[in-house]
Amino acid sequence: MDDVILEVKDITKTFPGVTALDKVSFDIRPGEVHALVGENGAGKSTLMKVLAGLHRPDGGKIVYQGRPTQVSGPLDARQKGILLIHQELSLSPELSVAENIYLGAWPTNRFGVLRKRELRRNAQAALSALGCGFGPDVRVGTLSVAMQQMVEIARAEAFSANIVIFDEPTASLTDTEKEQLFHTIRDLRSRGVGIVYISHKMDEIFDITDRITVLRDGQVQGTVETPETDLNQITRMMIGRTLDSYFVKAEKRFGDEVLRVEGLGKHGLFSDVSFSVREGEVLGLYGLVGAGRSEVVETIFGVRRADAGRIFWKEGEIDMPTPRQAIDMGMALVPESRKEQGLVLMMGGRENTSLPHLGLFSELSIMNRQKELGVFEKYRSAMSIKTTGPDQAVSQLSGGNQQKFVLAKWLCAEPKLIILDEPTRGIDVGSKSAIHELIAELAEQGLAVIVISSEMPEVLGVSHRVLAMSEGAVVAAFEGDEMTEENLIDAVSHHRQQPAAE
Repeated sequence: MDDVILEVKDITKTFPGVTALDKVSFDIRPGEVHALVGENGAGKSTLMKVLAGLHRPDGGKIVYQGRPTQVSGPLDARQKGILLIHQELSLSPELSVAENIYLGAWPTNRFGVLRKRELRRNAQAALSALGCGFGPDVRVGTLSVAMQQMVEIARAEAFSANIVIFDEPTASLTDTEKEQLFHTIRDLRSRGVGIVYISHKMDEIFDITDRITVLRDGQVQGTVETPETDLNQITRMMIGRTLDSYFVKAEKRFGDEVLRVEGLGKHGLFSDVSFSVREGEVLGLYGLVGAGRSEVVETIFGVRRADAGRIFWKEGEIDMPTPRQAIDMGMALVPESRKEQGLVLMMGGRENTSLPHLGLFSELSIMNRQKELGVFEKYRSAMSIKTTGPDQAVSQLSGGNQQKFVLAKWLCAEPKLIILDEPTRGIDVGSKSAIHELIAELAEQGLAVIVISSEMPEVLGVSHRVLAMSEGAVVAAFEGDEMTEENLIDAVSHHRQQPAAE
């Protein structure tokens, strides 16, 4: 690992009004996993796109296998042995696995006719080397996300890649699929491939990597050996402060009960769920994937129709609401998937903020654009949202800024209850900390808050009370000194193992 496969020296890249990379230097060794971390907008993806030929640098140089080189495009990068596996998979769902692996480099005869047998044979060899459980003729659109990721990785095998770049590879994977991916990464490392690993999940960084390079505002803050550092040091390099104030819990000043559910059930998803939440209280819901947490809050919000149970709002029982009725009563739901459920990606921040509440911004069915713009500016300033203007498409923003717009669109209606489903998934440490602070502020202003999180330190760090869910049921409730990781793990694990014990 003393040799260097690739080195970038003083790479600079600018976009209109933004310096994305400012004299960045970075190197990759054979047989190592090198993490690249930083907040959204720090320059990580830009640097990797320079290496993959998607961006041309404005300054600096790239030294590959000891020689200065230029990467003219993605195909040139692939032919040189540099492969970027995007966070958003770049596969063609209607083509076969083999056709996707060799896309842009299909074997043909001298008349330009595809040599199908050679294509299939070569693809099968790449799949077999990775231990894939599917063949080269399968249509990619029928595969799971994890399997599609394996197709992307098979390109590295097919083209004998020396460097493979993973950009947020576990964002859509289950724990089992993640372990499969880690096994593949370790196998590539053992064969001398240099791996660049980009992720916001620090537990993965410390589990899988050998070195960590930190970027902040387009500049390198330092490179450290993973075994010789810790989360506090990396966080301080990323955001300029330690984790001491990372989790913020609102003071306990509870008011009246806002929501109570009794015996809520939805066939096949959850049953007999009962709980309440008060003004100024943050109630956490914790459980493994498939525990039923999201389905419960979606039912309360009217996205799903309950089969059983009762809902009480404020001082009286209500019928099962529709989403429109829930919004009108003062409920807000920040969904688990901001891109699919929380935003219209091609719209700007201004329109996304006002979309659920057009009545607040219109008179006689005519939109009051000044009022709409005023609310946009209010929340852009209050939440430190980084955007070029009110009409910049939210698809162009970082994950953290997108999530802030999802929050802004609900807060502008001044809800009484806000439900946050995985509010910090896929965003950087700095944005996470800002959202934790916002949760505490909302509770101290008297809102009732429900937080769903798969990150145990987060749900314990921001909540006054935590419900543990497993297999569609609330199996335990903890508050005060009982709110520990050990108790949560025990509650969830014991419930899952109980049927087998009987």
